Amino acid sequence: MGIVRRLTEKPWLAPGLDPSTEADARSFPSLTAAAVGLRVYFGVATIMFLLIAAVFVMRMGGHEISTDQRVDWKPMSWPPLLWFNTGVLILSSAAWEWARAAASRARSENLRTGLAAGGVLALVFLAGQLTVWRQLEEAGCGITATTMSAFFYLITALHGLHLAGGLAVWGRTTAKVFAGRDVAEVRQAVDLCALYWHFLLLVWIVMFGLLLLT
Repeated sequence: MGIVRRLTEKPWLAPGLDPSTEADARSFPSLTAAAVGLRVYFGVATIMFLLIAAVFVMRMGGHEISTDQRVDWKPMSWPPLLWFNTGVLILSSAAWEWARAAASRARSENLRTGLAAGGVLALVFLAGQLTVWRQLEEAGCGITATTMSAFFYLITALHGLHLAGGLAVWGRTTAKVFAGRDVAEVRQAVDLCALYWHFLLLVWIVMFGLLLLT
């Protein structure tokens, strides 16, 4: 009977505990699942980008085998705007870290500012990447121009899609915050989004570094 009682009792309603914590206790498993799910995503995305990077490096290292390959792997002159875009993404990640700190301290005003800045800067980054695409097209370096340009479009497109997915979550979280929801209700989402943005920044820095090797 003692075992049955322990399995059926509600610890958050035990004497000395605040009944208002019931919702937090019930939501704990789902929050844990979200955190685990994000880490699984990190693993899958890391493998995907590492495979692309490995093929990129092997293709770049073997471009001197034949004249045809040298023509196919024509080095590209990267638009200076890519450096600006990288700086914007760094600022976006910093804004998310600010929002994360504000959420942990229950500072709603700072949280709103951080979320707004992080999302807007991410949108500026995406707009900048699309502008780079247009500049390369005008310079005759479209997606089918060379293998090098194809790799660039593949890398930036995949990274941009992952960032756009993060913006969808940002939109829902920001809407809740500006609607006046309690900070405790969105703290987990802000924390996971900040980790997501830091991951995408790291991926971009690594992939951009590979592109600069050419």
